Amino acid sequence: MADFLGLMKQAAELKSKMEAMQTELESSEVEGVAGGGLVAVTLNGKGDLKGVRIDETLIKPGEKEILEDLIVAAHADARRKVETLMKDKMQSVAGGLPLPPGMKLF
Repeated sequence: MADFLGLMKQAAELKSKMEAMQTELESSEVEGVAGGGLVAVTLNGKGDLKGVRIDETLIKPGEKEILEDLIVAAHADARRKVETLMKDKMQSVAGGLPLPPGMKLF
């Protein structure tokens, strides 16, 4: 019975840590870049788009497709950074909890 109570206590602590982590992720921002920094996309830690910055040298008639591709690439870069941020935070939160191999909490 003591093991069960200990596990319940760990689960409650994990829940509290998860809530704190989610709040922290919402306030975190990452920037993805493409084209050598000519296009930048800012996402919050939950992956919501917060901003786009485009260097004026890219705004030329006839180069719309290049600009669109750079925006997509910058967004993909930012998403990878968000996923890394989430993974790092989850490891710090669930570090002491005995989870089965392969179990994901996010």
